[in-house]
Amino acid sequence: MTSTEAAIPAQPAPGCATLHRPELRLLWDTLHSRLSSGRPVTRVRLGPLDDTQREALADLLGLDRLPDARPSVPLARLEEAVTELTGRTVREVVTELVGPVGDRAGERRRQKDERAELWTWLAEHETVRAQPVLSDWAASCRAAGVVAGSAEHTRTLLTDALKVLAELPGRAEPLPVFAARVLSGRAHALDDGTPLSALVLRALATLYDTVPPQSAAQRRALWTRAGVADDELSSTVLVGGLRPAGDGLLARVATACAEAGQAASLTLAHVRHPGEFILSGAPAPVVHVVENPSVLALALRRFGPCCPPLVCTSGWPNSAAIQLLRMLADHGAALRYHGDFDGEGIRIAAYVLDKTPVRPWRMTAADYRAAVARNPRGPQPGRITEAPWDLELAEAMAEHDTAVVEELVAEVLLEDLARMAQQRCSPGRP
Repeated sequence: MTSTEAAIPAQPAPGCATLHRPELRLLWDTLHSRLSSGRPVTRVRLGPLDDTQREALADLLGLDRLPDARPSVPLARLEEAVTELTGRTVREVVTELVGPVGDRAGERRRQKDERAELWTWLAEHETVRAQPVLSDWAASCRAAGVVAGSAEHTRTLLTDALKVLAELPGRAEPLPVFAARVLSGRAHALDDGTPLSALVLRALATLYDTVPPQSAAQRRALWTRAGVADDELSSTVLVGGLRPAGDGLLARVATACAEAGQAASLTLAHVRHPGEFILSGAPAPVVHVVENPSVLALALRRFGPCCPPLVCTSGWPNSAAIQLLRMLADHGAALRYHGDFDGEGIRIAAYVLDKTPVRPWRMTAADYRAAVARNPRGPQPGRITEAPWDLELAEAMAEHDTAVVEELVAEVLLEDLARMAQQRCSPGRP
């Protein structure tokens, strides 16, 4: 090819001028819409057409008379006419004149699959599975639908919410400080009124079985309950019989109270700044955890200075309780937890098991049935959710429809502790 030949622009295919007539624009636009539906197209209905549009369509199709004002044109006839004029397909012509042909049906299928995958991911997320009550929150998220029509945006928002839930209870830090620590420096991501804040607070309301907060004061109270914007002094945890070695403040306070047969009320400040703290003994010391202060009081009354190590969460554990249990585990303690056999007690137990390395203590379906046999006339258990450590427990509670509070099985728990108390105060032991 010579340079002169290369400079000559390509000539349009014969018949292209016909396709570009303004009177045919409605035809190409309608075809583009129909082909973009993603469904089979055999005919396309036009109209109403004016006389010039009817004449242009007749010329394109080679008709010997004008079509109706609202004609239904077979796609096969259009293909034949366009191919004869240009050697191209209708789809190629429509793409050139109007734009790329879409696939709305395929896009709807893709979006449907994305949303189904999103809700499956949320329902099976480890945080939701560890605390089954959050499945109700996940269901409410699904009912609300995707945010801004985007499954990807919704997944990002939910991922952030799950990060926050996994970090609760907080460390007695202001909300912006907590947000910055958990959410990669985004200090205002949980500010009042943000979508993420609303999503997390709705999850917390589900977790604590309360109505979603409506006022700013209620929202602050819910954050405080979750250990955010709390302070180091008001967040406390009760312990008894805990005698760590070391000269740190926590060790000295806990040991002094244990030797006096009294409970110690440790603040979050004690736990966060314990000083020298050593748990001795082989095998690893066992620390039992109870939900109700009355059970701790019964143990101290019976065993006095011989009481084995006990921690009381006083219902839903706060920051001090969770931080103490984690610290005990980090120092080698084996943790065992018991709580109420009612709906909230099971949710609290699931929360503690998710947040700390505790193991259940007499919290199986068999333990519940034995407790019901001794106490058959209890109140109703309230809303029952699955117990991740024993899938039969929720079924047994629903069957008997009876709550058994921890105090009613205290004697059984104290029998377990008695063996440890005897070892603690046996000759030759401190």
